[in-house]
Amino acid sequence: MTDAEFLAALESCTLPETEFDHRGHLRAAWLYLRGGSFPEALARMSAALKRYSAHMGKPDRYHETITVAYMAVINERLHAGGTRDSWGDFLHDNPDLADRRLLTHYYRPETLASATARNVFVLGEYQERPYAAGGPADSGHAL
Repeated sequence: MTDAEFLAALESCTLPETEFDHRGHLRAAWLYLRGGSFPEALARMSAALKRYSAHMGKPDRYHETITVAYMAVINERLHAGGTRDSWGDFLHDNPDLADRRLLTHYYRPETLASATARNVFVLGEYQERPYAAGGPADSGHAL
């Protein structure tokens, strides 16, 4: 499926769920970011995700913090020289994006599990080592 066909299927809610796994989400984000500014891409991605999840009968699946955070990381990688012409090449150069645990470098699990993070963007706290499941002992920082 070409990139244009992929986005058209996503936006028309005809993309099979099997094609819209974690890597499918990343691909859509990459395509939107290549097609416009960060705010434009984020608006298009959020709208597409909300429409798609509602169409699939799962409107509660949309997660604002995860969406914005991944969009920001992908955007940063694109502007750091990762403007490869194909999605496959970009993912090859950035394999950590495919690891669903990537955001554990920026968020405690309990933060991402919160209703607040699901509904509004929550700025994370970067940590060199991922936060462990259950969260670290109080470090004096609060989200």
